[in-house]
Amino acid sequence: MSTNKNELNVKTAADISAAQLNLAADVVIIGSGAGGGINAYELAKTGKKVIVLEAGPYVPSEKFPEMLAASMGMMYEGEGGQSNTDGDITVLQGRCVGGSTVVNAALCFRTPDYYLKKWGKEYGLTNLTPEVMLPYFEKVENNLGISEVKAHETSVGAEYIKKGMKALDIPLGLARRNIRDCAMTGFCFAGCKTDRKQSMAVTYLPWACNHGAEIYADTRVTKINTANGIASGVEAEVVDPATGNVKTRLSVKASIVVLAAGPTGSPLLLQNSGICNSSGQVGKNFACHPSLSVTAMFDKKLNDFHGATHSLFEDSHTLPEQGGWIQLNAVQEPVEASFMAEPGTGKPYVRYMQNYPNSTRLITLIHDKNVGEVTLENGYKEIRYQVDDEDFEAMKKGLKDNARILFAAGASYLYLPTSDKTRINSVDDIDKVIDELKNEPARYRYTSFHPQGTCRMGADKTKTVVNPYGETHDVKNLYIVDASLLPTSIGYNPSETVYALASYIADQINSANPS
Repeated sequence: MSTNKNELNVKTAADISAAQLNLAADVVIIGSGAGGGINAYELAKTGKKVIVLEAGPYVPSEKFPEMLAASMGMMYEGEGGQSNTDGDITVLQGRCVGGSTVVNAALCFRTPDYYLKKWGKEYGLTNLTPEVMLPYFEKVENNLGISEVKAHETSVGAEYIKKGMKALDIPLGLARRNIRDCAMTGFCFAGCKTDRKQSMAVTYLPWACNHGAEIYADTRVTKINTANGIASGVEAEVVDPATGNVKTRLSVKASIVVLAAGPTGSPLLLQNSGICNSSGQVGKNFACHPSLSVTAMFDKKLNDFHGATHSLFEDSHTLPEQGGWIQLNAVQEPVEASFMAEPGTGKPYVRYMQNYPNSTRLITLIHDKNVGEVTLENGYKEIRYQVDDEDFEAMKKGLKDNARILFAAGASYLYLPTSDKTRINSVDDIDKVIDELKNEPARYRYTSFHPQGTCRMGADKTKTVVNPYGETHDVKNLYIVDASLLPTSIGYNPSETVYALASYIADQINSANPS
């Protein structure tokens, strides 16, 4: 049992030699990200024996490469190549101990009351009122050090964008992040080598281990077992990360199963297990907040390399009735910058990268409809999703807003993230250039960090997968605690929503299953 508050009790494939391993616990948790990490601690601290199974590797922070290309291969789902079926939207998710919390930008927003009320009215989630959820937001904010970015942490590019917002009289929002004493390296997406980012790997998971929880990395769950409609454990494979070969067959008997494999992993596991789909909704209602980064070029070096990955935002249009988009500044790593715009090939491309120190970017992220589906096709994962036509029109309005801010900030010209060279050379060209954009798959360089839906939560078991308290309608003692629960897209980074919902559901589990 771990005694150091920062120590993880992790076993990897290298630590296991048996061909078959049979374990028993009170709780088995599938996935170690936001939902899995929080439930591991909240359940273990009541005295329950908890085992966490993580498909990805254990990468200690001292081994983080601080290079996005390298970290994608090491700590991201599909080595950073997970995308929708058409291949035009990269869907980024962490795949390591700590999940996406290790490689996200740490940006946190409370779920707006608008959505909590909408979910109550349209999905029967009358238990998730703003008043009920407030103490959960406050709890996770305290535990994870969620607070506004400090003035000295603001990146240089953000300071320019701030000037643009002020010039246009646009309300400025300061980012709130789960970071303590930021080292301002700008490497959030590659993992925080200094452990300042309060990911699950440095907070809830070690806290859980202090209460006896065990973590198995390199361990892919293949089936959730049930008996008479009640969860009874899981079957899994320990995979050698060097060869991809199955090294050990592992089973865990447990009276409580908590599924936290993420909005792409959780529905696939339910489908593979042949459970929880009486509603026909498993894997459906996928949304992902497609985002496009506009790259602004200045006539001088900004060196926007350091500081908070996100320092500020603009959300005056974020609700669907107000437009459905949000603007976020972001420090951009060189490899990322290299594929976010199409300046041309050969000398034009080299010139573009030589001018990289003169650039900054502003992200337009849209509140999208839940029009996608995650499914298994011939044993392979398919994310069937295209940006809805109405959502694309919202994106165009957001891009215009984005472009005006960047020109007001002093940009000389802008690159749009298209597969062909698309530049905006002046404020007067904004409407003309963007109005000509059409919703064509594969033309835009979309990125998504926010998959949601696929195991929708609600009171009506004929239309949803999970009940209002986190338990699946069809299988008792099987709970889901990741972003697949969200009934609708929420228009903001969903991490704090998941933190709070996972904490709430942990209380429901403990109430129904006292130790």
